[in-house]
Amino acid sequence: MSGPFGSSQWMKPAGIVWYGGRGVFSVALGASNAFTNSEDIEYITIASTGNATDFGDLTTVRADGCACSNGSRGVFAGGWNSSFAATNTIDYITIATTGDAQDFGDLAVAVAEDPAGISDGTKGIFGGGKAFNGSAHPTTNIIQYVTMDTTGNALDFGDLTVARNRPGACNSDTRGLFGGGGGPASNVIDYITMASTGDATDFGNLSAAKYGAGGVSNTTRGVFAGGSGPTNVIDYVTIDTTGNATDFGDLTVARYSPRAASDNSRGVFYTGDGSPITNTIDYITIASTGNATDFGNAVTAMYGGGGCSGD
Repeated sequence: MSGPFGSSQWMKPAGIVWYGGRGVFSVALGASNAFTNSEDIEYITIASTGNATDFGDLTTVRADGCACSNGSRGVFAGGWNSSFAATNTIDYITIATTGDAQDFGDLAVAVAEDPAGISDGTKGIFGGGKAFNGSAHPTTNIIQYVTMDTTGNALDFGDLTVARNRPGACNSDTRGLFGGGGGPASNVIDYITMASTGDATDFGNLSAAKYGAGGVSNTTRGVFAGGSGPTNVIDYVTIDTTGNATDFGDLTVARYSPRAASDNSRGVFYTGDGSPITNTIDYITIASTGNATDFGNAVTAMYGGGGCSGD
């Protein structure tokens, strides 16, 4: 059976709707934290390898937001604006087509510095980040959500166990995980039940305290790659159980704040800050363990921002 983007390697399991064959990534900060091309959106076909292609633009210039998907619609939320104030902007795209994003609504609380995005296909959920209070940028424990199929403003979901920015995130069809984060660097993994609302619960620990890991998953396994240091370490957990992370392998380039997306089989880690900032794209096979393999290059060397996938 061929997937929607022409590869026999990709097949979406019945009933699974929060990812797909096309990975879509918002371009974020470049060298010296410059807002170069920070409204751009790029895409790849996950089951194949090769360089990224331009998709379109966000509605506003911003960086260090997050993204999630219901399989057909991608939603990009929050980020710094060009004045380095956290924004409450939420945009959406139709993943199967290319073109510019449209306005979705507003976050309940403006957040930036890579809040984490997850989805069960119904809710789009955004956790952590940095809020904005005048000249202060306090790290937050806030979790907020939208209903993906409609447009409108976000609502309060609950709180993380630890306030943090740049957590990694992944999910199964029922449970969402937030791993690590900064303010200070944390090894804490939290989980929520996405169908309900409420505060997060402790899941276990990453192999080391870090912020800025990229998270991908299949229906059972969650993988966190990279992070502050920068590091090339990849950890994994079994999402529907609790416990500490286990070593998976290494990225090809040590970096933090890669964007990430999955087609259920393959996980992709897109660019990141490895001092210098890189345009490298890596991939792994989620069900196995081992080191990442080079996928290709992004259009622009950047870090931070959101990644999601769909059809």
